[in-house]
Amino acid sequence: MEPTAPQDTQADRVAAALEGLIFDGVFSDGDRLDEVRIAEQYGVSRTPVREAFQRLAQSGLVRQLPRRGAFVRQPGPIELIEMFEVMAELEAAAARLAAGRITDEALDLLKDLNRRSDDAVRERDADRYYDENERFHAAVYAQSGNGFLERECLRLQRRLRPFRRRQLRLRGRLRQSLGEHRAIVAALEDGDATAAADAIRAHVTVQGEKFHHLIASLRQAAE
Repeated sequence: MEPTAPQDTQADRVAAALEGLIFDGVFSDGDRLDEVRIAEQYGVSRTPVREAFQRLAQSGLVRQLPRRGAFVRQPGPIELIEMFEVMAELEAAAARLAAGRITDEALDLLKDLNRRSDDAVRERDADRYYDENERFHAAVYAQSGNGFLERECLRLQRRLRPFRRRQLRLRGRLRQSLGEHRAIVAALEDGDATAAADAIRAHVTVQGEKFHHLIASLRQAAE
């Protein structure tokens, strides 16, 4: 059997490229995504393109219709706000549990991730920062000690991935986000469940609030 890693990498690359085109307004709400043309454009087979569509469908950016194909779906502001509200509460629950269960090794990991994030901030590398940010949040979920909650957090994190990534490009957001991460670690290290929950809830809520900029750009793209 052939290895699947290169194909997965191709699918990720195509998904990221299409995500950018959707946010930039190159594709508007309701546009059909031509599988053959996209495969030719990115020099890949149709299989990673289909997998890219599936990734975007998980984030709500694409709607797949049987025998018709994949179509761009721009989420509305209410839907985004609702998803971020739920994400904030799920992560608050994970942080509250983690405050009493987190290991010294996990605290060291979170601090190391913040150091790597600091490097990304200095280099103004939003994509690298997001990768470290995703690992940071996944580590908090894992330390909740609640497998069901961890899976639900990861599921919604995947759904919101393109939106959480996009808001990091707003001016000053990288450094602000890193400061919020440090506050979360400090609360976890103190074993303060309330402070940890409040810190991560505020962190995720701020991400949602930043979307008035994103929503404005989506509306402009649709005009």
